[in-house]
Amino acid sequence: MRIAALLLLLASCLPLAAAAQELAGPRPLVVAADPVLRLGDIFEGAGPRAAQPVGAAPAPGQRLVIEAPQLLALARAHGLAWRPLSAQERVVVERPGQAVPREEILAALRAALLVHGLDAEAELELGPLTSPMVPPGTPPQLAAEAASLDPARSRFGATLVVMAEGMPVLRQRVAGRVVATLPAVVATRRLALGEVVGPGDVRLVRLRAERVRPGTVERPGQVIGQQLRRPMGAEAPFLSADLAPPALVEKNALVTMEVEAPGLALTAQGRALEAAPRGALVPVMNLASRTVVEGQVIGPGRVRVAMGAAPLRAEAR
Repeated sequence: MRIAALLLLLASCLPLAAAAQELAGPRPLVVAADPVLRLGDIFEGAGPRAAQPVGAAPAPGQRLVIEAPQLLALARAHGLAWRPLSAQERVVVERPGQAVPREEILAALRAALLVHGLDAEAELELGPLTSPMVPPGTPPQLAAEAASLDPARSRFGATLVVMAEGMPVLRQRVAGRVVATLPAVVATRRLALGEVVGPGDVRLVRLRAERVRPGTVERPGQVIGQQLRRPMGAEAPFLSADLAPPALVEKNALVTMEVEAPGLALTAQGRALEAAPRGALVPVMNLASRTVVEGQVIGPGRVRVAMGAAPLRAEAR
């Protein structure tokens, strides 16, 4: 008798358990990973109907708010035993996204504009742009349609096409400015006054033409081996006026004075009164006679003096 009563009690509880399974409640926050929203994404306890599609998820990086009347309509349409407790009940659906890198957008635009005569060395300056979003971890495919180029106004326009798995094709109109560039040699590090520039001290870049000053050096060969007339900061462009041939004779340094004539070669010790590069004329004081003459720098610490050169002045002993 007791067993029969227990079985009867269990049987009476089965409809209650089944009804409890049908009870559903909305999730306050939903993070959608797929482009399609399903009933189970929105309602907990949706049971066998959980996989039923109910609409499109928001675009990557966007959010969707489902208010109480919409939730009630969804519950009724799919036979869920739920009613809102207040008009403030709602579900917020968010879909993660990652922004398409600006560099990739510019590359797609450049490829399309080259066909229309864009200078390959010019820069593209985009106007105000909200970078399109794609699902996280999904590499986008970009293209540009209906590209146009106005050389007279240095303006361009195009329709950016963004394709990625898990989202519909996105088209976004973009526009901007074409900026001309010029070659320039810049310093790779800080350089001190008087340093001789080496190959590792320079780098060839392209700068916006509006930023390039007259006299800016355009080829590394014009800089390497030259001596600086002023200090240089890292990434600063070299100007021709900043450079001079390296001094082979330093100011107040001892030099060998060479006097040559047919069948005659004489040398004497002197002191350079100024610094000078190869081929330059420099005043030199003969240490023996204290006479100052002008000589031409012919090598490190070597100065050629013409036979019979008139003294510039005589130093007091």
